[in-house]
Amino acid sequence: MEVVPAWAPAVGFTLLPHAGGFLGSKITKKEIPLWYEFLEKPSWCPPNWVFGPVWATLYTSMGYGSYLVWKELGGFNGKSVVPLGLYGGQLALNWAWTPVFFGAHKMGWGLVTLLLTAGTATATTASWYSINKTAAYLMVPYLAWLSMASALNYRVWKDNRNKK
Repeated sequence: MEVVPAWAPAVGFTLLPHAGGFLGSKITKKEIPLWYEFLEKPSWCPPNWVFGPVWATLYTSMGYGSYLVWKELGGFNGKSVVPLGLYGGQLALNWAWTPVFFGAHKMGWGLVTLLLTAGTATATTASWYSINKTAAYLMVPYLAWLSMASALNYRVWKDNRNKK
C-alpha cells in the first residue's frame, strides 16, 4: 500500500521555495514603510506590488523544476547530490537575502548575497540541463530576475550607502 500519494512530491517540491519567501515577506512588509520607502531608487525600479507575484511565480517554477530533477534521477541518491545540492544552496542564499538587506539594512552584503545566489542558480541551471531540459528552462526567468534584482540592489546600495 502506498503511504505517500504519487502527486505529493510534486506539490512538496513546488511549495518548498515559498516557505522562505513567506518568512521573508514578514520582514519585508515591516521594513518597507519604515526604511525602504525612504531610500533613493532608480526610475526603473518596479513598484512594490510587483515583487510578490513575481516571486510567487519564480518560486513555483524553480520548485517544480527541482521536482523534475529529483524524479528524473530517482529521488535522493548519489546522482542527485550535486544538482539538488546546488539548488538547495542557491535557495538558502535566496532566503538569506531578505534578512540581510531588509532586516539588517546591509545593502552591500545584500548585493554580495544576491551575486552568490545568481552564481549558484546559474550552476544549478547548468547542472539540470543535462538531466531535464524543462527543469533548466524553468530556471531562466529566475536568472533574468536575479540579474535585474542585482542591478537594482547595486543602485540602491550605491545611491544610499551614506544614509542611515
